Amino acid sequence: MLTNKELQSRRQQAVPAGVATMLPIFAARASNAEIWDVEGKRYIDFAGGIAVVNSGHNHPEIIKAVKAQLDQFSHSCFQITPYANYIELAEKLNDLVPGDSPKQTIFLSTGAEAVENAVKIARAHSGRSGIIAFSGGFHGRTMMTLALTGKVVPYKVGFGPFPGDVFHAPFPNDYCGISVEQALTALDNIFAADIDPARVAAMIIEPVQGEGGFNIAPPGFLQALRKKCDQHGILLIIDEIQTGFGRTGRLFATEYSGIEPDMMTLAKSLAGGFPLSAVTGKTEIMQSARPGGLGGTYAGSPIGCAAALAVLKVIEQEKLVARALMLGDLIVSHLKQMAALDCIGEIRHLGAMVALELVRDHDPAQPDAALARALVQEVAKAGLILLSCGTRGNVIRFLCPLTISDALITQGMEIIHTTLKRLTSG
Repeated sequence: MLTNKELQSRRQQAVPAGVATMLPIFAARASNAEIWDVEGKRYIDFAGGIAVVNSGHNHPEIIKAVKAQLDQFSHSCFQITPYANYIELAEKLNDLVPGDSPKQTIFLSTGAEAVENAVKIARAHSGRSGIIAFSGGFHGRTMMTLALTGKVVPYKVGFGPFPGDVFHAPFPNDYCGISVEQALTALDNIFAADIDPARVAAMIIEPVQGEGGFNIAPPGFLQALRKKCDQHGILLIIDEIQTGFGRTGRLFATEYSGIEPDMMTLAKSLAGGFPLSAVTGKTEIMQSARPGGLGGTYAGSPIGCAAALAVLKVIEQEKLVARALMLGDLIVSHLKQMAALDCIGEIRHLGAMVALELVRDHDPAQPDAALARALVQEVAKAGLILLSCGTRGNVIRFLCPLTISDALITQGMEIIHTTLKRLTSG
């Protein structure tokens, strides 16, 4: 029988350290919200493949759809001989993405590809080059998306220089002392000191920052960005790669602000674990690229499209958007029971996108990244997979499949509570 230790040794020899691995645990199988490693140990999954399996691991309806597609064909390249499920999925996303404007969709393979192509479309449409992104944002690991990403370690170290004409504005964060008003003033300062808004093609923002620490953009901030973009002829790209498909208690987190993006980038839970991403935007904008300027050999895989169509049915039939609200409340209720611990900072959530700031002595100015790292490792020993994040490295994020049972939530939260008490008792 293979062991985790043996595979970890082989992994270190065969795979570069730049592809970081959080845990020395090698998955053998998974079902819904549980994973079993190669040694047969079972884990509760609070990571969801980093928000990829909102519909659960190996949902039978998704697997059924994928198998049916495999019986037909696995690849033809949409740019050579197109296929119907690409069109059907595009039509559904065009209807589901917020806003009344006519829309079109392109499919790709990864979130970073979606962001890259959104930037390309924005520049083609506007004839401008500048892009405004936000501190703490994460948009991918390709060169353009690294320029947009607002976190240096570990993503940007050693890889520069990055593409130019990218500027970063502060993301509002009351817990760390950055108000909406301060963030908007800083954006105006960028326009005054760094780049003429008439040269800016687009702004890109996550409605809830993923890797940045699950910082939630207040609705008023997104509404203000929409107004500034309209004022200056700038496109607004909303990155819903991590927030999309029910995670926040809406199909898309943008719905909380009531705005219509010019383009939206989508990936992760779109296809329930199969590689697929999308850019959905206003038709007049999406038509700006010349024929041949968009696409890719594997872009919009028929297998991924089949999976995504099944995912949308599962979300609707199992009422996973409403389930996200219930899960978020349940997780937060458990976290509040830990509030007396000195290490507990802010608890924040939007639906089932939940974050816990770990600090010293309840002090926002004393982030405890070491405790966050230790917690992730220690709960794994007790059978729980958990993720950390944040620009300060001190945030625990909860990304359970939306199909998880209340009993597994309770079991996982008890592991966290017990482990935190032990780690902080000295």
